[in-house]
Amino acid sequence: MIACRVLIIGGGFGGLEAAKALARAPVEITLIDRQNHHCFQPLLYQVATATLTPADVAWPIRSILSGQRNATVLMANVEGIDVGHRIVGTNGGEFSYDQLVVATGATHAYFGHEEWAPHAPGLKRIEDATEIRRRILTAFERAELTTAGGQQEALTTIVVVGGGPTGVEMAGAIADMAQEALPRDFRHIDPSKARVLLVEAGPRVLPTFPENLSAYARRALESRGVEVQTGSPVTAIGPERVGVGGHDTRAGAIVWAAGVAASAAADWLQADRDRAGRVKVDSDLTVPGHPEIFVIGDTAAVLDPDGKLVPGIAPAAKQMGRYVASAIAARVEDRPAPAPFRYRHQGDLATIGRKAAVVKLRRSTMKGFVGWAFWGIAHIYFLIGLRNRIAVAFSWLWDYVTFGRRSRLIIESAHADIDLTKGAAGFDRPAPNSEVASVAPGSVVAPRPQPRRRRRSQPAQARPK
Repeated sequence: MIACRVLIIGGGFGGLEAAKALARAPVEITLIDRQNHHCFQPLLYQVATATLTPADVAWPIRSILSGQRNATVLMANVEGIDVGHRIVGTNGGEFSYDQLVVATGATHAYFGHEEWAPHAPGLKRIEDATEIRRRILTAFERAELTTAGGQQEALTTIVVVGGGPTGVEMAGAIADMAQEALPRDFRHIDPSKARVLLVEAGPRVLPTFPENLSAYARRALESRGVEVQTGSPVTAIGPERVGVGGHDTRAGAIVWAAGVAASAAADWLQADRDRAGRVKVDSDLTVPGHPEIFVIGDTAAVLDPDGKLVPGIAPAAKQMGRYVASAIAARVEDRPAPAPFRYRHQGDLATIGRKAAVVKLRRSTMKGFVGWAFWGIAHIYFLIGLRNRIAVAFSWLWDYVTFGRRSRLIIESAHADIDLTKGAAGFDRPAPNSEVASVAPGSVVAPRPQPRRRRRSQPAQARPK
């Protein structure tokens, strides 16, 4: 007897939860992902701001499912889906299925301005986090090279676009890093005077939270020196500059946290979609007319019983993954199908920096240190593996005691130019000792300071063999 072939596309929260929930079902699972690891996205901003390392928030998918005998993991890039013949095409071949689970997540949305992407990276993958970290730290390194006050001020200006949880957490973490971890490392600049600007097009930050928590979050950010501009949509983004409210702001680094768009799954399936590109699914999370195809997580447009869109967060994706697994198992075992999917919202959390967070649960709210402690415990609990829980908890404790950031590494890509006369975004700027017209007309870049230590004597010539 041939077991039911279940093909899962995507190793994020939803896809991985579906695979694990089918561990005892009489099915053959094939999980395909373009990367070999599962990433805990809620903590990516801490990789981008040098608190955690990539290994603290990511785990090999093969390792997670290594003990599950009915699961096979393949690293491949999906290129299309033949719905009629039930075949998924990838760059590594074609794979047939009896039941298909599409959990391909979302990517950054620039609202029709894709030309902004090279200048303002978003935060969805490990590569995004290390790139943002590189740009932020490189901006401070470049500022250390110049004595021109105008250019130092521009280079140490960091702009975060978007006032949702990701933008608020990123802005607060950048401010903490600049004020607590970096000042003792530099001699010619004062990182504590860095300007962190959070730009939100709407009337307030954290719009999904109650107004009192939103107001607290703004006060907490401003107490850290973050400039919060609400009601200010971004009109332009270019090399090291942002247009906000008709005014240009020069910046050493720009971070995009303003919006997301679903993957190309709707195109693959030729399915109806919403404005964000999410596939419109039925109450059992299947594509209308195709009961063998489930779409979950950020890829799906799912409505709760009140008619509201289910948020694109990890708990929602995991609930969908478990539901889909139960539906597939019921079909294979010839049992009644489960009731329509019902999302249970457990709460909203957002940290604002050191000792400050906001938490909204079903019947209560928390803020300040209490909220921050709850936020930390909750995130450690949901991490995968004891090793990662211990590592993250130790990193947070160490940073809390020492005010340090242990992961301040500038890692260049294989094809990147590591010359600091290049901008943080990879754009050319004049070499040292030349005019810098782009930031401060007529200013001069100072030469590198000479080392103060005594020169070592020249090594003796090697003896001939």
